[in-house]
Amino acid sequence: MKREAVIVEAVRTPVGKRNGSLSGVHPVDLAAHVLAALVEKTGLDPAMVDDVIWGCGSQVGEQTLDIARNAVLAAGWPESVPGVTVDRQCGSSQQSVHFAAAGLVAGQYDVVVAGGVESMSRVPMGSSLAGQDPYGRRFADRYSEPPNQGVGAEMIAAKWGLSREQLDEFALESHAKAAAAADDGRFDDQITPVTVPDGSSVRVDEGVRRGGTLAKLAALKPAFREDGLITAANSSQISDGSAALLMMTPEKAVEFGLTAVARVHTAVLAATDPVIMLTAPIPATKKALLRAGLSVDDIGVFEVNEAFASVPLAWLADVGADDKVLNPNGGAIALGHPIGGSGARIMTTMLYHMRDNGIRYGLQTMCEGGGQANATIVELL
Repeated sequence: MKREAVIVEAVRTPVGKRNGSLSGVHPVDLAAHVLAALVEKTGLDPAMVDDVIWGCGSQVGEQTLDIARNAVLAAGWPESVPGVTVDRQCGSSQQSVHFAAAGLVAGQYDVVVAGGVESMSRVPMGSSLAGQDPYGRRFADRYSEPPNQGVGAEMIAAKWGLSREQLDEFALESHAKAAAAADDGRFDDQITPVTVPDGSSVRVDEGVRRGGTLAKLAALKPAFREDGLITAANSSQISDGSAALLMMTPEKAVEFGLTAVARVHTAVLAATDPVIMLTAPIPATKKALLRAGLSVDDIGVFEVNEAFASVPLAWLADVGADDKVLNPNGGAIALGHPIGGSGARIMTTMLYHMRDNGIRYGLQTMCEGGGQANATIVELL
């Protein structure tokens, strides 16, 4: 009998802005919070979980020593439940979903949790470098220009002929879509509120801004090149957050009396030039569709991580998808991008959107450090 991987529940914290409400919460506690929320929402005995696969981009300081295992124990789960931490940069927790699905299909797992966390307020980007060279001589011999995501975003804008106005318009639209989703209550069921040290409860994403205009955004200085197009406003936000998905075989879902929301239909990877870095979602999408035997028009929602506005705009131009089904509830420009948790956050948001709108197929893809990308197609059940 062919084994399948299904998702039965997904939860996320609100996404906190840099030095915002969630900055006072230790990342282990933030991760433990969503693990506990999964149990609360499903009634599952956590002793049944074979593994917790957890994404985290900066595994240093408070996020080191296998934060997956630490979160399991912090959540009060049995000591028998293991945890492993994954680093595929921005796609770390999307990769966690891939590993979880592969383990279920292979028979290594019956029940598994995939997710991730990043507290970028407490563990800033680059903390793990500490002045060290992460590449070495042979890498430098091959690539004379050290990779830089912001410069890569500028290179994409130039290669695809994107204007500053197009980038800023995309950013404004991301905020508008996220604000509309929040106002309509579309995030309410997926968010598990977090009680912070001062006793207050954080319930909404903090990065969404209202009332922006092209004139306001045009006044901002470029962030990476003096004559560049990429600014803080058309880039993803530095954020804190966590998300988790409970996955199992369909047979286990029936045994536990749980309803499968979706199955992992197709999961692929792609990689391209690490200097321009951020273009791999394009070949990853095409590879996923080809492997799935689906066309662009079969997909009812696309989630392409808004690391920078140039990334989804170039993806749109190359893939030829309908922009109306791209990031319908906003993306990382508005909601934020807690690196290790973003893949699971995006997957959670996409699954709820599919369920609420009866969409059969959704495709998620993210650009990642090193010029990589995951692409995942999920099918609503």
